[in-house]
Amino acid sequence: MPKIISRYIARQFLFMILASFIGCFLLILLIDFVELIRRGGDKENADLWSLFMMSLFRVPVFTEQIMPFAVLFGSIAAFLNLSRKLELVIMRASGMSAWHFLSPALFVAVALGVLAFSAYNPVSAYLMDKSLEIDARIFGASFSPADQASSRDWVRQQGEDGDSILKAISSHDNGRQLAGITVFSYDKEGNFLERVDAKTGRLEEGYWRLSDVLVTSASAAPRHYETYLVSTHLTAEEASETMAKPSSVPFWELAAVIDRAARSGLPAHRYRLQYQTLLARPLLMAAMVLIAATVSLGVFRFGNVGKMILGGVLAGFVLYVVTELAKNFGSTGLVNPILSAWLPAIVASLIGFSILLYQEDG
Repeated sequence: MPKIISRYIARQFLFMILASFIGCFLLILLIDFVELIRRGGDKENADLWSLFMMSLFRVPVFTEQIMPFAVLFGSIAAFLNLSRKLELVIMRASGMSAWHFLSPALFVAVALGVLAFSAYNPVSAYLMDKSLEIDARIFGASFSPADQASSRDWVRQQGEDGDSILKAISSHDNGRQLAGITVFSYDKEGNFLERVDAKTGRLEEGYWRLSDVLVTSASAAPRHYETYLVSTHLTAEEASETMAKPSSVPFWELAAVIDRAARSGLPAHRYRLQYQTLLARPLLMAAMVLIAATVSLGVFRFGNVGKMILGGVLAGFVLYVVTELAKNFGSTGLVNPILSAWLPAIVASLIGFSILLYQEDG
């Protein structure tokens, strides 16, 4: 295949994929910004600039999940554009098969997948950490029902003063800093002592240092403290595994986090799954190009644009459901994280490759 044609096709696919991704990015940013304005309407320190920066910082983490689908719909748009200008017809007439003009598209998809986990993911994780800092400063322990529904489970911890159960709305710095904290404390005999609500907190050696705290107990009136200490035996590694979200850890730090968790006797299923999912991203993006080709090549010959778009949407929806199911199994340890991360991409690639073989070579 002439290099000039290969470069031209690669540019077409790159442009369409980036356009699809940027469109999704801006749409998510607009929706998220409007929601933050609604939430921060009654907050004294919630100015528009802070809310916008908070939304801008956390949207990259959300868009990581839609990257494969941006490749899918961008590839369909690129195929349609090449077909509309009869360029694919000319390529086929010159003796090129689908594999010839798919090669540059697959190269672009794989290259974007490598950039996604090696560069985009570390940047998005860093920005998400900054977004959570702004979130803690503006909203603190105040949250909406949607936040409450998505918050993490309760964590039981031991300490010098007795056991306690802790829950936080959000965390950053690998689980060492929390916001929207609720703690139920018990004495060494297991009797309930008090409830502690704090705006923010940080893990120190042997205790949580909580700020802007309201302490409620059955034996005394509610008391407010600027700083309050809750004892804990949690280490930094244990806090990272129990409190931090895998998406908040950059790709280049995941291996070290997994290693520390293993040396501490923790399973770290969620971090292993995140690591393998990012590594499988190039193959998943290549699979999206193959799927786009399977639902588009027939359109080039018969002109059924509606069928092409519907087929692409259905294929993307099915693959999304399968991927989420595999991730849920892998995050709990029921299925090996490597299998959970790689199986959807491998199966999708094989299906797309097989259908194209049948369509092109019979």
